[in-house]
Amino acid sequence: MKGPTEEEIRNVIMPLMLSGARMLDRHCPRCGSPLFEKDGRVFCPVCEHRGREREGGTRDVEERLMEKLVELANSMPEEIDSLRKHLSVMGEIMELIKKYRSLEGEE
Repeated sequence: MKGPTEEEIRNVIMPLMLSGARMLDRHCPRCGSPLFEKDGRVFCPVCEHRGREREGGTRDVEERLMEKLVELANSMPEEIDSLRKHLSVMGEIMELIKKYRSLEGEE
């Protein structure tokens, strides 16, 4: 999936910036768009926008898994045993995404 289009920059990203959301120095692993933080939530506005357009407001399984993966990546624990568990769950999510994509015929 490619990064934001000119239309998405105009209609999704710019209004978000004007609303007080903070653009982070990290990018979405799915589309490459900058991630944003607003009200304590880190998200990819482009993937959310595309998901709403594609699904008519409902998000598909892969998008929910990607959101959880990004959430986990942004909250790494310091303690080593907790970090191992955290990384294990992230690995399981990545495997689920891979399996989901193969079912959908993307890989």
